[in-house]
Amino acid sequence: MQDIKYDVKDLELAKTGKLRVEWSAQEMPVLAQIRERFKKEKPLKGVRIAACLHVTAETANLAITLKEGGAEVALCASNPLSTQDDVAAHLVKDHRISVFAIKGEDTKTYYRHINSVLDTVPHITMDDGADLVSTLHRERTDLIENVVGGTEETTTGVIRLKSMAERGVLRYPIVAVNDADTKHFFDNRYGTGQSTLDGIIRATNRLIAGTNFVVCGYGWCGKGVAMRARGMGANVIVTEVDPIKALEAVMDGFRVMSMDEAAKVGHFFCTVTGNINVIRKEHFSKMRDGAIVCNSGHFNVEIDLDALRRIAKSKREIRPYVTEYKLRDGRRINVLADGRLVNLASAEGHPSSVMDMSFANQALCVEYLIKNRGRFENQVYRVPEKIDRAVAEMKLKSLGIKIDKLTPEQKRYLSSWEIGT
Repeated sequence: MQDIKYDVKDLELAKTGKLRVEWSAQEMPVLAQIRERFKKEKPLKGVRIAACLHVTAETANLAITLKEGGAEVALCASNPLSTQDDVAAHLVKDHRISVFAIKGEDTKTYYRHINSVLDTVPHITMDDGADLVSTLHRERTDLIENVVGGTEETTTGVIRLKSMAERGVLRYPIVAVNDADTKHFFDNRYGTGQSTLDGIIRATNRLIAGTNFVVCGYGWCGKGVAMRARGMGANVIVTEVDPIKALEAVMDGFRVMSMDEAAKVGHFFCTVTGNINVIRKEHFSKMRDGAIVCNSGHFNVEIDLDALRRIAKSKREIRPYVTEYKLRDGRRINVLADGRLVNLASAEGHPSSVMDMSFANQALCVEYLIKNRGRFENQVYRVPEKIDRAVAEMKLKSLGIKIDKLTPEQKRYLSSWEIGT
């Protein structure tokens, strides 16, 4: 392994990682179709890709697809707790892909790994949360002239990148993969919904049914978590700051209240807002003994853990991924996975079948950026509708589902104004 650079936990884990990657590939038929075409056409030949993504089995299948397309891929983790160490080892040992990721790495190592990926002098950045792009723009500006464009996987990253574009500091174009219909309708809603509940249950082994389950935020991820919690028998409470989303939650049949009110009655709390300090000191002070608090937004800033530490008289790890904070009046508040993404920290992230569409979008958008290099401004772009629809069509085909097509008469009707009653 001397000719490629890497930093992973243990290469001896590669055999287990190989099996995990093969298992996930069985539910990723759309990406498999793209991989076969990439293998023949080599549309990414000579392209260096720096990717900062959750290093999971599903991501491995994306990295392998990009390499089959001719790209040189370097991968680091987009979250310190989301790496599957056996998968990282498999990519290095069996596919000779540079990986810099170790589950549980500290913040210093996390950013060192980001810089290791940037050392490859990329033509394309592939980000999940925009830490790679922001590091490039803050610390490695000498590399930007080589960059053709980038992609962004998640809502939090898109928010950051749009802010950069609005302020005129974004120095190359980004395609917001997160905003593709075949991404956020399915990955954010069904993927986050299922995997978040999976992470909570694995960490706690607590019954969801009959509890008051507070979902903070009713975006696509919040919708998914609320839907799945209700499906398991919870009494779901939604907190929101957006009146339209709050009204939608009401009409979807959920109780909606302020965080101050919800703090008094919740058994479980899950943040999915993409914002900072959603659960704060004043909320912890009202929670019942034994409350379970977690986050499924991208960064661990949604829960004000510093405030919780200040009001706690002690803390201990009572079981893996569960930290018990004991307050001065004896109440206990349990935080899962240090406030990191609970679905990836204590479980395995989104199911492969939804990541199939997300990563199909990623692969096709990289190809789109390379084929159209030089034609974009330094802005954040939506995924082209042609790519979005192609992914949906391939997914339906893989499921053996056929749908109708508009007749010539129907097309004429939809494009006319003369025909009425």
